Amino acid sequence: MHDDDWICGRLGEDEPWILGAVNPPVFENSLFTFDSAEELGAAIRNEDERYVYWRGTNPTVDLVQRKLAALERGERAKCFGSGMGAISATISSLVSAGDHVLVLGAIYGPTTQFLRYLEKYGVTHTHVDDLAGCAEAVRPNTRLLYFESPSYMAYGVVDIAEVTAWARERGLVTAMDNTWSTPLFQKPLTMGVDLVVHSLSKYIGGHSDLVGGVVVGPERLIRPLALTEYQLYGAAMSPHDAAKVIKGLRTLPVRMAAHQERGLAVAAYLENHPSVRGVNHPGLPSHPGHAVAVRQMTGFSSLFSFELDTDSADRVGAFLTKLRHFRIGVSWGGFESLVNAPALTVEESVRATMGVPVGLVRLSVGLEPADTLIKDLDLALEELA
Repeated sequence: MHDDDWICGRLGEDEPWILGAVNPPVFENSLFTFDSAEELGAAIRNEDERYVYWRGTNPTVDLVQRKLAALERGERAKCFGSGMGAISATISSLVSAGDHVLVLGAIYGPTTQFLRYLEKYGVTHTHVDDLAGCAEAVRPNTRLLYFESPSYMAYGVVDIAEVTAWARERGLVTAMDNTWSTPLFQKPLTMGVDLVVHSLSKYIGGHSDLVGGVVVGPERLIRPLALTEYQLYGAAMSPHDAAKVIKGLRTLPVRMAAHQERGLAVAAYLENHPSVRGVNHPGLPSHPGHAVAVRQMTGFSSLFSFELDTDSADRVGAFLTKLRHFRIGVSWGGFESLVNAPALTVEESVRATMGVPVGLVRLSVGLEPADTLIKDLDLALEELA
């Protein structure tokens, strides 16, 4: 097994490209032709791995899939046109009418929306906070246990090995969103998770210029998903976005090291500020899940939240507006530092259900110097006080 740096930069790229090009070619073909009807028929019947049509397979996308499967230590990966494309196809491939899904901890909002959407097809779900809640909520028809770690917005840490062992004993399939950590800092498949999903729009792409998703896992689960949900939902990744993912992967190790350094510096500063009630970053020793995080992760990204010392949504909005180096936006994982707050984007009733305080602010620490970002926060917090 090669190391992750080699996988990100060179896996699948050892053969010389046409005309000595240093970058893999982008195959724009919408279709591929054959020398005989028999060859086409065999390809249509999936009797070989020939390329047929962009919506199914593409050489540029395949190269990305090989890299991501190797990074996650999985047998196979399938890339999609968005993170939600990967998530919805993954969940759909694992459940049928009458099945029940357990959701452990806080997860990405649109994922919850998709689970609610599935209710009209007879698929139900239950949100629980911990493993004890799973034991109480599991049903005879429970099929899937879905979670994120660190969790959405609160950044709580799930003991992955413990949860997957519990699920395996009960015959449940597990799926996990690993976008926060990237495959460099956490490898859930090695801890028993069946399928791992990522939004490639975040750290892996790394430049806020693409939308994409991937699911990684064993051949026995990825192959049927690739032949059905992937083909029928039509959420295929374009070869142009695949080329951007390849470029993002080449710098992923150095970018994640820098994100970690800057993120921890900013989090430590906020933790000691009198206008901050608390910081939710699993890389801080004060975080309740820090010991588990250190055991199952090799590093920390730079997305975290903190709570301002206020119960006024207007004051939260004023704080965000005062920032100059943190731009207000909903995504994360690129060069630029971003800030967002649920009090400004999520209805009060929904926030109450999620247990999100009014003063919660989410930061995506980019690649700007940490002292520049800390000074920006310091000035805004001083004005707020």
